[in-house]
Amino acid sequence: MHFSKTAAILFIALSVAVTGCKKQEGATGAKQEGPGKGIVLAEVNGANITDKDFYKEQAALPPQLKPMTETPEGKKEMIDTMVVRELILQQASKDGIDKSPEVAAKLEDLKKRVIVEAFLKKKIEESAKVSDAEMQDYYNKNKDKFKSDAQIRASHILVKSEAQAKEIEKQLKGGASFEELAKKNSIDGAAQKGGDLGWFSKGSMIPDFEKVAFGLKDGEVSGIVKTQFGYHIIKKTGSRPAGARTLDEVKDEIKAALAPAKQQETFKTLKEDLKKQAKVSIKEDALKELGSEGAKGGAAHPGEAAQPAKAK
Repeated sequence: MHFSKTAAILFIALSVAVTGCKKQEGATGAKQEGPGKGIVLAEVNGANITDKDFYKEQAALPPQLKPMTETPEGKKEMIDTMVVRELILQQASKDGIDKSPEVAAKLEDLKKRVIVEAFLKKKIEESAKVSDAEMQDYYNKNKDKFKSDAQIRASHILVKSEAQAKEIEKQLKGGASFEELAKKNSIDGAAQKGGDLGWFSKGSMIPDFEKVAFGLKDGEVSGIVKTQFGYHIIKKTGSRPAGARTLDEVKDEIKAALAPAKQQETFKTLKEDLKKQAKVSIKEDALKELGSEGAKGGAAHPGEAAQPAKAK
């Protein structure tokens, strides 16, 4: 079985949060959520790897690694990593590794971290919402931040070969959906959004792409545009003049600006409320005796050990 350097990198990334492959959904009655139709992509000693598993793992990858899985070759590498990982899991189970005290201890620790993370996420989402009034107030006080140059919105279909681009162009002229063709054929990260690249101003894209995109009329589709990334077909989906953007256009940006402070305040209040309702006794004398014994054994610094696991 082929297992390249790229697959090795993906394997390390995916192994950070092992989920394993499941038997066919019908055998367990479990309902899987998310993208995908449950199509089996690979079978590993009776365990199935489906498109749902693939998309779930892809979504969990760090942003810099996701492009590796968006080309035909990258998708094969991704399946390779999932197959190898499943084989390791199966062999480890045969060897009894999953029943070892070390694994049990780490699973118990992970369980605690996951529960704490889920609890905090729920409480923060419930209590730290940014209200419409707060967004309006922030917008009124910071209008200068939301001024922009003239912008356009565009979508594209990016493929590697000119022959494929010509075939897609033919289908578009025959009335095929641009968005569906982008989802099916485009090799970049915008494919899942129907090729949508969002709003951008001049200077944001490479010159060859930008020149064509800004020359289109709203709703117009370009011919084939060659760049260093491959062959594009571009559709201009909107335009807006220079000036201050409206509140509706910048709500997501305002939420992102206000949310951290609200979340921090929510956590502070939650922490104080929990302490008020509990009996907590810090043993100061014992605390002072903490020294380097843990460090000698290779353990993390106490302050580090107390940190919650970061969300993937």
